[in-house]
Amino acid sequence: MTADRTDASPAARHQRWCQRRLAELDAPQGWPGLIGLIWLEPGDNAVGAGADCLVRLPDGPERLGLLRWQGTSITWEPAGGGVQALQTDAQGEPTPVRSGAYQFFIIEREGRLAVRLRDLEWQAKRPFAGLECLPYAPAWSIEAAWETLGEPVTMEVPTVTGELKAVTVRHRAVFDHAGQTVALLPMETGEEGVFFVFRDAGSGRLTYGAGRFLRCPPPQNGKVLLDFNRAYNPPCAFTPFATCPLPPPENWLGFAVEAGELKYRGGH
Repeated sequence: MTADRTDASPAARHQRWCQRRLAELDAPQGWPGLIGLIWLEPGDNAVGAGADCLVRLPDGPERLGLLRWQGTSITWEPAGGGVQALQTDAQGEPTPVRSGAYQFFIIEREGRLAVRLRDLEWQAKRPFAGLECLPYAPAWSIEAAWETLGEPVTMEVPTVTGELKAVTVRHRAVFDHAGQTVALLPMETGEEGVFFVFRDAGSGRLTYGAGRFLRCPPPQNGKVLLDFNRAYNPPCAFTPFATCPLPPPENWLGFAVEAGELKYRGGH
């Protein structure tokens, strides 16, 4: 997302953030257009509309080509000839392959490879149901203490696919709410900022039941800004073919966070 103008009010910046989120989702490559997640097998994986294809397209050629997974590399070999090395999302932006209205690319999860299949014309078939955000609430923009843990903690983070992902945590964000001290453990920490996955007492009622994501600027001077007004729904709120992490028990909040994105009306 592009940076906000610093001369705008917090409410105006929040409104622009909501508009950018809507534009990202309601686009040909938005999450609602994801129509398949197919786990690959080492060796040859046939792609096409034929019944014998592991990666089966809704229509098009019976055999579009082969995805060949050998060791740490994967290549695309179209039926018409030629070989193309594909980059997975673990290596940066994955290499897309397109056939008509469909596009696929490779993702890597805990040593496994999968194809994500996207319909670039999904909007004509099932228009986006829209996105709702609560009005900007200054009280939910919280400056938390960024504390270093005495010893690193390894969390076993579940995903919607039923797998567990080990995450090593060295810091936590600590703040007060209604007279109680609350801590959140980050899923990722880097130069671009801090990423949290959390759920709260409003999850399932007010907001998406599996929890929400929150990205924050890099900590400064022992503080990190938790702007819950920018808490947003994970991809699995818009498609059943995502691989979202779920909130670890450490990040289950006992109160409702009445800020940020609301539950998606469209479901899936």
